[in-house]
Amino acid sequence: MSYPHSPAVSGPGRIVVVSASVGAGHDGAAAELARRLTAAGATVDRCDFLDLLPARLGPLICGSYHQLLNYAPWAYQRIYAATERGGDSGRLTRAVLRRAEHATLRILPPDTRAVVSTYPLASQVLGALRRAGRLNVPVLTYLTDFSVHPMWVADGVDTHLAAHPVPAEQAVAAGAENVTASGPVVNPRFAPATAAERDAARARFGLPERAPLALLVAGSWGVGPVEQAATEIRDSGAAVPVVVCGRNQALADRLRASGVEHAFGWVEDMPGLMHASDVLVQNAGGLTSLEAFASGLPVASYGCIPGHGRTNAAALAEAGLAVWVRSQDELKPVLTELLEGPLGQAQRAAGLALFSEDPVAGPVAEILAAAGSAVAGPAPDAVAAPAGGRRPAGRRTAIVLAAALATTMLASPETTEAAVARGSFHLLHDLGR
Repeated sequence: MSYPHSPAVSGPGRIVVVSASVGAGHDGAAAELARRLTAAGATVDRCDFLDLLPARLGPLICGSYHQLLNYAPWAYQRIYAATERGGDSGRLTRAVLRRAEHATLRILPPDTRAVVSTYPLASQVLGALRRAGRLNVPVLTYLTDFSVHPMWVADGVDTHLAAHPVPAEQAVAAGAENVTASGPVVNPRFAPATAAERDAARARFGLPERAPLALLVAGSWGVGPVEQAATEIRDSGAAVPVVVCGRNQALADRLRASGVEHAFGWVEDMPGLMHASDVLVQNAGGLTSLEAFASGLPVASYGCIPGHGRTNAAALAEAGLAVWVRSQDELKPVLTELLEGPLGQAQRAAGLALFSEDPVAGPVAEILAAAGSAVAGPAPDAVAAPAGGRRPAGRRTAIVLAAALATTMLASPETTEAAVARGSFHLLHDLGR
């Protein structure tokens, strides 16, 4: 896509990448984009969108979302499904996002050439600023999920970048006008292992030398039916489970106490652990799945978390990149086929085919092209602040707004109020005590 800005300026200049510390996937994608853009000669600033929200709502959003996945996954699934059909943001969500617009403009330096979002709420704010003429440089959204919730598609965003044609088609169906299936980006440390690298990694992590290993991951928070999945993998006899629990150290301790020997908390050397493994079993379909594809591992989706976990599993299956195992009876035959059969070979080939050897290609090339054709400088904030300045939200209001953003994102007013009536906010209120 070409951007009609004149006069053009040479070189990529400054690019601002806006992410959010909700889990690790959004930040992981942002970090790799920033690394590659910097290597290509751009000056890159990174920003956490949660820091731009009013009334310190960012930590509440993280906590609310985390607690829902842990203690009320049924509510999250119901709300996610309703908002997926709704296609319109609720009143509370729109109000909070409007209040984040001025703060967003403030973090864009005058020499900004392009802004990249890896988080849907940030894309909504940036798109609104672009649409209103308050931001005059290109905005691109990098879709971190393999399935595309309507919240990812923001009017005013110049380009939506997808890892594969399946999410690209979903983005178009959700109303995005300019979508490019530009491929994924993961750190180059994620690559197929040699036999020597495999043996060394197993020794380093204290893993069995010869047994087939199933690497079970559950995101940075370690959510979902992880204990059940680990036990069922072990009892199937198809592979030895190696479980990564993220920051949920209590889960790792429980697994080891229950006889699942190889359970880890936060792992810094995930490339090494993938080198040691033979198959990945995941429940959310995020960045770790892409890292597994780059590592040459076949992937199975199992025990998927509600909402995006299930829609990502469906999209990965549609793309031929991962098998969605829906029952315990399917687990052993699927793992055996992925480890030893033609299905595993086909998935390894399909996963590796997603990646270009050129680091300045795919999404990075699209971002550089946008930045290179832009006039430096975001437009000044043309909307005056309300008289009397910003009034800080009260405690009760902050919790309700956090819940609206964390659980619905695109919820219609009716959906949000129904969620409140069902008692979801009783749990969230406990977070604020």
